[in-house]
Parts: sequence; C-alpha cells; structure tokens
Amino acid sequence: MPENQPAGDEVRRLSEATVDRIAAGEVVTRPARVVAELVDNALDADATRIEIAVAGDGTERIEVRDDGHGMSRADAALAVERHATSKLRDGKDPVGVASLGFRGEALPAIADAARLELTTNDGGEVGTRVVVDGDPGDPDATRVGDAGRGRGTTVVVEDLFRNRPARKDALAESATEFARVSDVVADYALARPDVAFSLSHDSRETLSTPGTGPSDALLAVYDRDVASQSTEFDGRAAVELDGDIEHGGEFDGDAREVRVTGVLGYPSVTRASSDHVRVAVNGRPVENAGLRRAVRDGYGRLLPSGREPIAAVDVELSPELVDPNVHPAKREVDLRPGDAIADAVETAVSDALTGADLRRRAEVATDLESALGPVDGDAPFADVEPIGQFRDLYLLCDAGDELLVIDGHAAHERVNYERLRRAVTDESVPTATLDPPLTLSLSDSGMATVEANRETLADLGFDAEPFGGGTVRLHSVPAPFGRTLDAEAFRDAVDALATGESPANARDPLLADLACHPSLKRGDELSTAETRQLLDRLGECEQPYACPHGRPTVLSVDEATLADGFERPPRR
Repeated sequence: MPENQPAGDEVRRLSEATVDRIAAGEVVTRPARVVAELVDNALDADATRIEIAVAGDGTERIEVRDDGHGMSRADAALAVERHATSKLRDGKDPVGVASLGFRGEALPAIADAARLELTTNDGGEVGTRVVVDGDPGDPDATRVGDAGRGRGTTVVVEDLFRNRPARKDALAESATEFARVSDVVADYALARPDVAFSLSHDSRETLSTPGTGPSDALLAVYDRDVASQSTEFDGRAAVELDGDIEHGGEFDGDAREVRVTGVLGYPSVTRASSDHVRVAVNGRPVENAGLRRAVRDGYGRLLPSGREPIAAVDVELSPELVDPNVHPAKREVDLRPGDAIADAVETAVSDALTGADLRRRAEVATDLESALGPVDGDAPFADVEPIGQFRDLYLLCDAGDELLVIDGHAAHERVNYERLRRAVTDESVPTATLDPPLTLSLSDSGMATVEANRETLADLGFDAEPFGGGTVRLHSVPAPFGRTLDAEAFRDAVDALATGESPANARDPLLADLACHPSLKRGDELSTAETRQLLDRLGECEQPYACPHGRPTVLSVDEATLADGFERPPRR
C-alpha cells in the first residue's frame, strides 16, 4: 500500500504466491480506514508533518498531504497497480516487517472504490501526478503527467464507494463518520508525538499538534486541564525469549529490549471509558487488550472505582516479536512473549507515577437526605445498626447473627443510579442552570458526538451547544441528586454516547456513570446518623445488593463463621 518508500527501495510487482498471502488486507471499509492507510504511508516516508482534510463524512473528499521523501515518476505510476509494494519482497513473510504498512495495498484498493489523485515529488525539478478514475486494472483509467509540487506526497480521494452503494449506505451519519476519522488522527498524533498533525473538516481546522512531544500532543487532543495533570515517561526493560517463537525463528533463550514511552494523565483526571487508554506498537496505534490492561494495572489503586485513566503509551520492540496477521486492518496485533511485554509496560507505568503529585483536590458532596420515594414492605436494612467504618470506605454493621460489611461507594452509587433512572423514566430530569454557562474543550470526535446527539443529551438534562474552536457551551446539567453534576459528568455522557451502538443502548451505562460522580469516595467519613441514612436509602432500592456496574454492595459474615475461627461454641 505504500506510495512513499525510503530512497533506494524501488516499487515492484509481487508474485502471485505473495499476493495471495496479503489479499485479506485489501478491504477499504469506511473513510476512517482510508485516512489510516494514507497516514501509514506518510509516516513510512519519514514525514515530519501530515495534513488531513475531510469533506462531509469523508466519502466526498479526503486529502492527505505530507512532507516525506516522495516518489519518482516510475514508482508513482507503479504504486497504484495492484500487488505492487516497496514494503515486502517475494518469499518474505509479512509478519515482522518494520514498516507500518505491512499488509494490503492501500492505493489500488482505494482507487478501486473511488477516484484517486496522487501528486508526488522525490526532490526533482518536476513532480508527478497520477490520476486513477475507473478500474485501476484498466490501463485507460490511469493518467500520468507533470505536476508542480515540492518534495513529499499528496493523495486526494473523491467519491468514495461510488461503485459500492451497499457499503456507502451502511455508513453512519456524517458526524459519526467524521468522529471516527478524528479518533484515528488523535491515535496517530499521540502515538507519534514527534510528527506534526493537522485535521480539518469542511475547511475548519479541528486538531493541530506541533510535533514537539507527548505533552503537547496531549494538550492538542484533549485540553490544558488534562495536559497540566500528566507526566511523560521513558522506561526500558529486557524481555527474555524462551526457545522458538512462531514465524520468528530460533532465539536460544536470548533477550530483546522493550522500550515503553508516552504520557500518563494523573488519576485526578479520569474518564468513564477505557477508550482513552491509547496504546501503540512501534509508533503504530493498535488494539491489544493485554497492553491496555497493563497500562490500567500500572495505575494500581490510584484510580477511583469504576474510572479509567487517560494515557498514551508506545511500546517499541523488535519487529519479529509482533504478529500483525490477526486482523486484516492491522489494528489488532499479537505480541510474543505477550505476558513479559505486558509486565514491562505495567512496571514502566507504575514507576512513572511513583512520586508524582497525584492529590485529588475536589470536595465530595454526599446528599443522603432525599429519598427515592415510598416503598411497600419492610426495608431490608431497617434492623441493621452501624457500628463503625473500616479503611475509610467499608461500613461495618450489626445485623443480629451477621456482621454486614457494606461498600459505601457501591451502595451510594446504587442509590444515586435508581434516583436518576426514575427521573429519566418520568421524563422530568431535574436540571440546574449554569450562570454563567460553562465552556468546555472537547476532542473533535467528542464535538461530533455532541452535534449528533444533542437531543439525547437534552433528554438527560444537558443543554449544550457548539461554541467554535473545539469547545461547547454548557447551559444546564442534570441535578437529580440535590446537587448539580460537573463537567466530568458531561464528558462521561459524551463518551457513553460515542461508544454505544445507539443512543438508546448507551443510556443505561451512561446513567450508571453519572451516578458515580456524587457518590462516596474512599476517605469520606460518615457519622452514625449518615450511615443510617445511607442504609435507609439503599433499602428503598429495587436492587440494593449490587451497584449499577454489577459489583456487590453488601457482604455478610455470620456469627457461626466467627465462632469457628476463634474456636468458640456457637451461641445458643
């Protein structure tokens, strides 16, 4: 798929045997995939600046411009042919190659579904323009001529899926498709903070990174609040290789160095979704559950319950330890040895957070006074007596023949969740007007989500309008708990809507996330009277024994268990 290859690496046709091995990577599924393929090519060309422009949902027009080393005329003409590449050689396995574009052929695959124009110059006096308007296998569909352009490459894709109406009809609405493009560009900007990225939508710039490091990239993708509460890190570890690694040859138990770099948001700045944990391998954004979990585990117990960090982590390791063949779009990869590499990532993250100023400075409101409403029958905790608190979180209660241990946060979260759910069901979510309105910075994908779901957000109590420059103005927020929710609750609502299959599917987890914000946190001390109030409110819930995320709220230890442990006879 490369149009930009390092000097001396000529573009050449592949044999049929090699073609068959990479055919699974040829599918272009949506505009965001086109952008990812073209950005890969630009990075492989050693670009230091990449500019992406998108019109509408991306099917109208996508333009990717880079300042890489470009191509000669002969290579440019050959690059749009099927089964021509500078990144593979006949007989060589696609696994482990060092370039980003290790499978598929982007340019011919894109040209097969759209009009493609490639303008490039490898430093000569005259550049080259290649236009493919029709079947790239038809010689009459390709035109090659002179072009005025400095060193680098520009690819313009127009009328995407013009000959694939079913695929075009399957796309989401314009704002959602552009949100996916924005997420892809943000992933690359954080994976390669040494490269300057810009993204514009309908001639309006929505993202710009300077290429001056991880913190500056984080500032551009998120905002100043996130960037100011973050730390860059650079860790290294030796990973032992035990015996033969499939497709990688014999290693005889030697070791490879793993370098882990990036930027970590402090635990005081979190999100409800793990989508903000972005991982990359050798500068390429990837999906790997083990790496993402390792980053999360590196935070240990620093994170509040149910919250996820903001982090961008790149794992640099030998190409033979990477298997990209698990997914035709190259987004998912396997690592060998995966457990050892994950351990290295977890350790690097943990070490980076050690000693940082991670104090939380927000005050917590508990609001235990208001009830959910009358219930029939005896409350399940009516006869329970609070007797103490353990580890600043667990409430100890005497329940006759049982000792109850109640997770204060989980219990309060259940109370708040059911209160909010009732308010939403009754179509009368209490709201609080913000005077003056609050202005928030969002990523471009977040902005697109707001624009696509303004009515749903309004039904939940958020009155938000785009305010220009990647910001929204928040006029009102839900107030179903006797207090107004904060900006983080709005961000969580946007995250939930962005990741749900539909606004309806996203609503319930959204309510659960909203319920978390005003709930008790570790360190919040309750008096006996306040504990009594929480027990009464919990007893009024429809499902008092689990928080809205499914974790238990109450554990019990009966007296017989204690008697056995102390070798006492049970009380008669």
